[in-house]
Amino acid sequence: MKHHKIKATTESVHWGYYNNRMDPIHRIRPGDIVDIETITHHAGDAPDYMMDDEIRKIYDAININDRGPGCHILTGPIYIEGVGPGDILECRILDLQTRPNIPYGINFKANWGLLYDDFDQKEYVTLYEIDEEIAAAKAVFNYEFPGVLDKPGPYTAPDAVERKPALEGIRVPLNYHLGTIGVAPAKKGVIDTIPPGVFGGNMDSKDYTVGSSMYYPVQVEGALFSVGDPHLAQGDGEVAGTAIEGHMNATLQFFVRDDIKIQNPVLETPTHWVIHGFHQDLNKAMRLATLEMIDFLVDNKGLNRVEAYSLISVAANFSVTQVVNLEQGVHCSIRKDIFPQNQGSGKTSNVTKIT
Repeated sequence: MKHHKIKATTESVHWGYYNNRMDPIHRIRPGDIVDIETITHHAGDAPDYMMDDEIRKIYDAININDRGPGCHILTGPIYIEGVGPGDILECRILDLQTRPNIPYGINFKANWGLLYDDFDQKEYVTLYEIDEEIAAAKAVFNYEFPGVLDKPGPYTAPDAVERKPALEGIRVPLNYHLGTIGVAPAKKGVIDTIPPGVFGGNMDSKDYTVGSSMYYPVQVEGALFSVGDPHLAQGDGEVAGTAIEGHMNATLQFFVRDDIKIQNPVLETPTHWVIHGFHQDLNKAMRLATLEMIDFLVDNKGLNRVEAYSLISVAANFSVTQVVNLEQGVHCSIRKDIFPQNQGSGKTSNVTKIT
């Protein structure tokens, strides 16, 4: 096992797209640990708070015409030796920390948010300050965004807007997670980072945090894993458009798994199994999440489909993951401790086993 360090630089990030023909920026082996820097695409909304010299270099070097159809700055891709289509890759999150010199994050109430028309088609930015000692964020100010955000990563000069105090006295609990993280899609060419898929990507699953693992069906040789879209706090639904978007340093560990059967990404937290369904229609996303959970219980817990459907109805919970990523998300979670002990109810070794 080796411990790798990957900084976010102009050479190690790609902005707004996947492409499975990209050259990897780094190579690792299963079992390795990776310290990796991730950068938010909303730093330009308050550059005096959200940028240092390294981040400004990325924004300046990758101009708008070189960015993809999506919005996310992703660090990667990382090539994982010996991994290919048909394999299941586990990415376990060991640690998440804000970038030490930038304890701030941005919430953007955006044109893709649920209630954009209800707010007279105006967009608003709120800057939050992070206090890790009390594990909470407090708003510093907000402002009305000038115009419409139609391309990722613009600069908004501080003197170009009217910054006003906001949410005074309110503290938002921190919930560090990586919104966009996964393997490269099987489809060739430049792929938008906004909709999630079988490869993972922009799932915005707020339960995918320290101590949790996501299992991904590998799509291409080497997996070509990319990481970004760091979130400091987010509510289920992400209804206004974004979470609190900040910069984050992550510590990840990767394993290849042969003891789990899945067709789409599955999240394991210390207490729950979580299955996701994505569709442009939220009702159909709900249906897909239910069917995926049935398949998971049949394939991994030994239930038949009738038993699985009944168990979901009486023991599983459904929540709206997000409604702002083109493919809307519903996740279904079920407690691990309801299953017999020999069916696995927690991580007891470096390589999780499901029996």
